[in-house]
Formats: sequence, structure tokens, C-alpha cells
Amino acid sequence: MGFKEWIIPQEKHFFDMLEQQADVVVEGAEALLDMVRNFDHVAEKRDKVKDIEHKGDDMVHTIAEALNKTFVTPIDHDDISELTSRLDDILDYIEAVSHRLWSYEIKTIPPDMVQLAEVILTSSKEVDHAVKDLRNVNRSNEILKHCIEINRLENMGDDITHAAVAGLFKKYDAINIIKMKEIYEYLEEATDKCEDAADVIKDVFMKNS
Repeated sequence: MGFKEWIIPQEKHFFDMLEQQADVVVEGAEALLDMVRNFDHVAEKRDKVKDIEHKGDDMVHTIAEALNKTFVTPIDHDDISELTSRLDDILDYIEAVSHRLWSYEIKTIPPDMVQLAEVILTSSKEVDHAVKDLRNVNRSNEILKHCIEINRLENMGDDITHAAVAGLFKKYDAINIIKMKEIYEYLEEATDKCEDAADVIKDVFMKNS
């Protein structure tokens, strides 16, 4: 077996794992949006998001173990590790939001919180598409389009969050302001982490194009 024939399975293996992890991120974002859009059975929906986050953690461990055993990788070893970490960050913040919606005993979900969850899902899908395009990094300008869109969505998330936090002081008492402000900030962080993942993907594209 020649070198080329030996390395190809390794390429497919790592791209498969990264794509699976990105799919799990989308799954988590979908579960969060369902939770805030249909705000009932909160504990069950929180548990569902937690289970998805655990699935994401398992993917992180699987990829880390594979990296430790593999000398030749399709893209830079550190880039795979960094992208895996950034994808995991998105899920961590999604789970943090769902947990606080339950533990803080939030009674109703304002429309702008649903908007932020929609932004997170759209951003996660863009990240997912960009990760899948890494297989063809040498010829896929689609990656940059996805990264630009993720940046636009992150800016949109910032604008929604700033307006929502400012409006809290007109609607809530001090305790609920603190609770809601923290949830909004975690939602905004999830959009920031999508942008962080996009930055890693863009760096990979620039190195390999």
C-alpha cells in the first residue's frame, strides 16, 4: 500500500468526525429553539439539551483520542483540535441557556429571546455547512461565504441582545433583571462562539487554498 492510499482513510475519518460534531451542534440549537418557542415541559427539554451536550462532549473525546494516535492529518493537527474546541463551546453555551431557563424558573419567554435562538440555529447551520466544505478546501469559495454570513449573524445577535437588555429595566424587578440579563448574555455568547468556529475554519481555508 502506497503513502497516498494509506492517508486517504485518515482524511475521511477526521472529516467524518468533524462533520458529526457540527451536526450535533445543530441538533442542540434546534432543541434550544424548540424549548424557547414552545415553552412547556421545561425540565424535559432541558434534559434533552443536556443529553445532546453530552453527545458533543463524547465527540470531543473521540476526536482528541484519534489525534493522539495519528501522525498525519488532512489539515493541521492543531486546527482540528481548535475547531473541535470551538464547536464544543457553542454547545456549552446552548446548554447553559437551557439550564438557566429551568433553574431560574423563568415563566415566559420574550420574543427577542426566541429571535436570538433563531440566530443561533441559523449560525450553527452555517458553521455546519462550512465544516462540510472543508473536504474540498482547495476549491471551495463557499467556505468564505458561510463565514461572512456567520459574522453578519453575530452582529445581528449583538444588536438584539443590546436592545433586549436595555428593555429589561422597563419590564422587570431587580432579581428578574439579573436572571434575564444573564440568559441574554449566554445567548449572545453562543453566537460569538459560532463566529469563533468560523474564524478557525477561515484560517484553515487560507492555509490550504
